[in-house]
Amino acid sequence: MKKLLILLILVIFQASATVEDMGAGSVSGTTTVWPGSMNPPPTPMPVTSMPATTMPVSSACPTCCPSPQGNLIVSVSLIGPVSEPDGHYTTPGKTMDYVVSVRNEGLSEVDANISINPQKCNIDWFSWTEKCMKIPAGVSRSESLTITPDMSALAGDYCFLVEASAKCRNPGSDSESFKIQDFDYASETVVSGTGQFQINKDVRSMDSGIKSNKDITFSGSVDALVKNEYLVDEAKGRNPNFEEQDAVDNYNAINPGDALFGTEAFKSSAVFGGVGARILESYNVQQMEFKNQDFNLHHTGSLKKMADFRTANNFTGFYLLDAKQVLPGQKSVKEHEEYWGSFEINRRLLFRDNRPSFGSFCFDGTCAKANDKPPIFSDPCTSNSCNNFMNRLDAFSKSSGPLF
Repeated sequence: MKKLLILLILVIFQASATVEDMGAGSVSGTTTVWPGSMNPPPTPMPVTSMPATTMPVSSACPTCCPSPQGNLIVSVSLIGPVSEPDGHYTTPGKTMDYVVSVRNEGLSEVDANISINPQKCNIDWFSWTEKCMKIPAGVSRSESLTITPDMSALAGDYCFLVEASAKCRNPGSDSESFKIQDFDYASETVVSGTGQFQINKDVRSMDSGIKSNKDITFSGSVDALVKNEYLVDEAKGRNPNFEEQDAVDNYNAINPGDALFGTEAFKSSAVFGGVGARILESYNVQQMEFKNQDFNLHHTGSLKKMADFRTANNFTGFYLLDAKQVLPGQKSVKEHEEYWGSFEINRRLLFRDNRPSFGSFCFDGTCAKANDKPPIFSDPCTSNSCNNFMNRLDAFSKSSGPLF
């Protein structure tokens, strides 16, 4: 009996000691066996810093790549013939058209980011400044880009840069340059209102062989009547020597006798390097919904010996268009149109002179100026009537000097 009592006391003491060990373990942090637990908690791993080279790529930097494979090849070129030597010339307000091409020389498709670095250009001159192109492997993709210097742009040399970048590709870039020619003469008129208005513009340029005259009067109401003129004597590239733009918007006669009437004449003398074209426009209307007109005269540059006249009119009244091109002994083209009533017309006249220059005869716009003597006109004629005309012209130039 005594032995059984001693064994019972030892069991109770052993159980009491186990409970005390658990309490002590929870305080001191030593490993103990919890009731119902089969395994001790795992031993925590030591904290170490991960090398920078093994860190995952951040989603905020999609173009990062440990080893780029392949290149992006960028090219920027002016749209037009390759043989155009002075195509990179423009004037304030005139648009230049480029094509931007990017080639992916990698083994997989990429999303390429194309951006414009304007350099010394005004960023507002560009039709876009950033594009995204999806380019398959080994393929080129192209995008059109237009640049339009504003009317306050200074003459001089300009350059811009096109850059391309993509994930796991070496970036690429290409630059292009252009020149802005200043105007020798510029005139802009904008009228809006009700009442009476009269305008006269007369331009004569000996260097370009240009004569232009406008005489316009109106009484009534008009939303806008714009008369633009620009002159560049030694125009290069695609710049016209003379440019006339016109936009009449919503003219209406209000009182009896009101009208919009005028005469506009343009002449490009073949004797002084022009294309031998003459255009006369006359109108007397009581209502004109719109008039969009553009006249470009090229004596030099890439488009030399070309006169291009375009007009679109919607009117009620009278409209006359008389145009001709006369090259003595070579060509004679005449057109005459008259409209009475209500019409909408679209008209284009294009005159060219592709004859080669003949000595001191001013077909190429470079009249002889040595010693300030009157020019002696060589004979490019193939007919007797033309030869007689040229002889008389030579005699006249020697006796009286410049023709206008």
